[in-house]
This record gives sequence, structure tokens and C-alpha cells, in this order.
Amino acid sequence: MNNRKNHEEKGFETARTFSFRDIIDYATGAIVSKQVIKKDRGNVTLFAFDQGEELSEHTSPYDALVQVIEGKGKITLGGREYSLVAGEGIIMPANVPHAVYAPERFKMVLTMIR
Repeated sequence: MNNRKNHEEKGFETARTFSFRDIIDYATGAIVSKQVIKKDRGNVTLFAFDQGEELSEHTSPYDALVQVIEGKGKITLGGREYSLVAGEGIIMPANVPHAVYAPERFKMVLTMIR
């Protein structure tokens, strides 16, 4: 089996264009996540948050980049709150406590580098 087929079975075909916003849907009262790429050196994951949903404060041993692609989200990073809208992003340094809250429905791409 070739790499392209393996990747397709995970839901994402390689060497094909797509829109991040269109490949993940909202679910009422939930956070939906979809892994786009998973490699030893990092991964890319999409999230769709319904209004009022949140990821409670936690830490990660790796740096991460959050990019909001639809709506508005709140990121708490090291005790400071940031509001991000579509087109904006923030880098979350390794080992710094962070949380994510959806004041309205929003979608984001999380890129984690190991």
C-alpha cells in the first residue's frame, strides 16, 4: 500500500487542495477535532468548537501555533486572555499553562512542533 492510500484512509488525500473550514463541521454542545497530519516531529489538528465549549487549562511539552479560521475564540495563556478572530493566530510556548474557550462557534488549526 502506498503513502497516498494510507493518508486517504485517515481522511485526507495528499497532493489535493482543500479548505480547512470546509473539512470539519460543528457539533451541538461539543468540540470536534480532526487530525490532518501526524508525524514524529509534530502534527496538525483542526478543531470546531460549539459556543460555550472549552478546553480546560493544561500544558504541553511542545510549542504550538493556533490559527483561528472561522469565528472568534479566546485563548488563556500564562494567565493572560487573548481574543482571536478569523485570520489571527498565537504561538503557545511549551510548558506554559493554556486554555481555549468559545464565546461563539469557532474553528481553529493547531500546529504542534516537537
